[in-house]
Amino acid sequence: MTFARTPLICALFLVGCAAAQPASNPAAAPAASAPPSPAAAASTNPVRGPAQTVVAAADRSEADRALDAGRKPADLLAFSGVAPGMKVADLAAGGGYTTELLARMVGDTGTVYGQNSKFILGFAEKPWSERLTKPVMKRVVRVDTELDEPLPADVKDLDLVTLVLFYHDTVWMETDRPRMNRNIFGALKPGGSFVIVDHSSKPGEGVSVVKTLHRIEESVVKTEVQQAGFVLDAEADFLREPSDTRDWSASPKTAGERRGHSDRFVLRFKKP
Repeated sequence: MTFARTPLICALFLVGCAAAQPASNPAAAPAASAPPSPAAAASTNPVRGPAQTVVAAADRSEADRALDAGRKPADLLAFSGVAPGMKVADLAAGGGYTTELLARMVGDTGTVYGQNSKFILGFAEKPWSERLTKPVMKRVVRVDTELDEPLPADVKDLDLVTLVLFYHDTVWMETDRPRMNRNIFGALKPGGSFVIVDHSSKPGEGVSVVKTLHRIEESVVKTEVQQAGFVLDAEADFLREPSDTRDWSASPKTAGERRGHSDRFVLRFKKP
C-alpha cells in the first residue's frame, strides 16, 4: 500500500455522485411569479450556489463537462454536504472526476483522499496521474490501497466518504464488504457522512446482476451499510430514471448512448 501526497474518477467510472429531499419552504417563492433563473437560484441557495459555481469552473476539462448531464454533479455535491475545510475520502476514485469536484469544494483549507485499488489502477493510472498534476488537485492526497483494507492511520476523523458507481463492483470482485464498511465507519468522525451512488437493479435481483448488468439492488446496500453501524440519513432522486428497464448493462464500456440514463439511487448514511 502506498500513500503519497501529490500536487486528483473516472476511467471505467470516470470513477469516477435536488438534494436530500429537504422540507419545502412555501415562503421561498412568491405566488404567481415566474421561477428564478438557475443563476439566481444558485445565488440564494447556500448549498447549491457553491456547488454550481464549482461545476461551472472554466478550467474543468471538456471530457468532464461531457459527463455532467448524466451525473448531475451540482446535485450530488449539494446532497453530500461537502464544504470548505472538510476532510473527505473519495473511494474508487478511478480517473478522478468526482475527486476533482470534491477538491474544488473543500478549497485550500480542506483535504481530499483519492483512493484506488490495484485493479482500478490497471486501467485508470494514466488519467488519474495526469489529473493529479492539475493545480486544483494540490489539496488531494493519493491513496493506493484495497477497498477492504484500512485507510492509512492518519486518515481519520473524516467529514465525508463517497463511493460513486462502484459498490456493485465490490461484490463480483469479492471485496470483504463488511470489513470495508466497518473501516469506513471507523475513519469517519461522529456525525460524518457516507454517500453512495449506484445503478439500481430490479427488485428481488439482489446481487445477481452485479457483473453482467453492473447493477445492484438498493435494499442490499442499505442493509449492508447499516449493519456496520451507520444510520440511513437521507435519499435523493435526482438520478432516478423511471423509464429505465434495468435489463441492460450500465457499464461505461457497454452502455453506449444510454450511459448516464440508468436508474441510480443516491443514499447518505451517518455515523451516529
